Amino acid sequence: MNIKQAKEQIKYAVAAYLTEDEYGDPAIPVERQRPIFLMGAPGIGKTDIMAQIAQELGIGLVAYSMTHHTRQSALGLPFIVEKDYGGQRYSVSEYTMSEIIASIYDCMEATGLKRGILFLDEINCVSETLAPSMLQFLQYKTFGRHRVPQGWIIVTAGNPPEYNNAVREFDIVTWDRMKRIDVEPDYAVWKEYAAGKGVHPAVTSYLEIRPQDFYLIESTVDGKRFVTARGWVDLSDMMKLYEQNGFPVDEALTRQYLQNDRIAKSFAMYCALFGKYKSDYQVDRILAGEPVEDIIERAKAAKFDERLSLLSLLLDGVSGDLFKTCVAMQAHADVAERLRSMKSAIAADTPEAAAQRIREISETVVRQADQRRRANALNAERARVARQTAEALSRMAEALDGSAPPFEQLKTLFAADGEALNAQASAAKTRLDNMFAFCEAAFPEGQELLILVTELTASSAAARFIARYGCDAYFHHSRELMFHERRNDLRREIERVRLD
Repeated sequence: MNIKQAKEQIKYAVAAYLTEDEYGDPAIPVERQRPIFLMGAPGIGKTDIMAQIAQELGIGLVAYSMTHHTRQSALGLPFIVEKDYGGQRYSVSEYTMSEIIASIYDCMEATGLKRGILFLDEINCVSETLAPSMLQFLQYKTFGRHRVPQGWIIVTAGNPPEYNNAVREFDIVTWDRMKRIDVEPDYAVWKEYAAGKGVHPAVTSYLEIRPQDFYLIESTVDGKRFVTARGWVDLSDMMKLYEQNGFPVDEALTRQYLQNDRIAKSFAMYCALFGKYKSDYQVDRILAGEPVEDIIERAKAAKFDERLSLLSLLLDGVSGDLFKTCVAMQAHADVAERLRSMKSAIAADTPEAAAQRIREISETVVRQADQRRRANALNAERARVARQTAEALSRMAEALDGSAPPFEQLKTLFAADGEALNAQASAAKTRLDNMFAFCEAAFPEGQELLILVTELTASSAAARFIARYGCDAYFHHSRELMFHERRNDLRREIERVRLD
């Protein structure tokens, strides 16, 4: 299955294992909860989906790579204690708490989250001294004498032996105690992830043209040569920083992340071409709605690969605005909820007391966000929302001056923030409309507009923005896309009947 399907299966399993009976005990006893084992090639996103699952379920996440653990660090160190047995005094070996188990308790104390996922990566690469203890751990959820706390579900992962020389093959007894999920690379699924992650448009447009270069592992006379999803994401992040600092994005950089000579060279050449398109097409002018007849004529005459690159540039030019507006929308809603919750208290406060109350709420928002971040239960968007919510509350607290009753003044300040949000949304919508107007003029008969709608639909920020503020051109071409897909479905159905 692909990584998206695997994520769904793991999420279902974790939720099921967390289900309790009427007495608060696990519906499936801990000893019979098979640890989930995610088997897949390196760099396809196994660790990323664990963070997503924890965030979506609102639980903690403690992640460990098992390759560096020895028996002592995983099981704890021995020490001698004196005990009485049958009236006789004996020296007995005890063990300190496992570093892994201790990390779970540290996470619970730091975040206040009592349930979570213990994710152990590369578990089939454990050291020879630790391997005999793994069977006990997988069945009884204990390292040494210490049990994984109730409410913490074990998920493990590993690479197939052809990708890692350190892999130890599990026997049937071990496999029979695990819930195994095999996952394969899938570019179409990764594209959805890339849209939400904000992967550099040069990466996504290149892979749209050459999807065969998305994931590749091969053996050569010079050793392993590979390109992975992780490599593309990490390269994307570095490309953005290089561009921000005015550094060249060249083959010397691409080879550091794409361990395949052909693909690294091909992508470096494409980056140079992509940069030229960015300069030639003057995307900012297009999105500003300026007259661009000369650019429209060039786009009409362009080859399909160049058109795809232009679409990526345009989408990148609006996606940041849509994302920022969605963050501001949610922060504004969170501020409203916070203010409503303390309306009655503020009504009885002096301006100074009301300001202090709001500052405390702002500090609480920051503290809660920091706790969830440490538990890997907070994604980048929610972190930005929390930051903006806290900043808005702090501004309001500082603005209270006694010129009106505190809550009335807060309503005025909140309304001003709402007007600023509407102005921000209006500017983003204008750029979105200008993008569609350009594409309608440049590609009236092509598939480019359908591609544009598909990409916007795949972006959660774009979908939320359009649902809130609308976009007539999007809805018009979205209906065309549905008709186009239905027509293709009918063609396939007709072809199937003919074959039958």
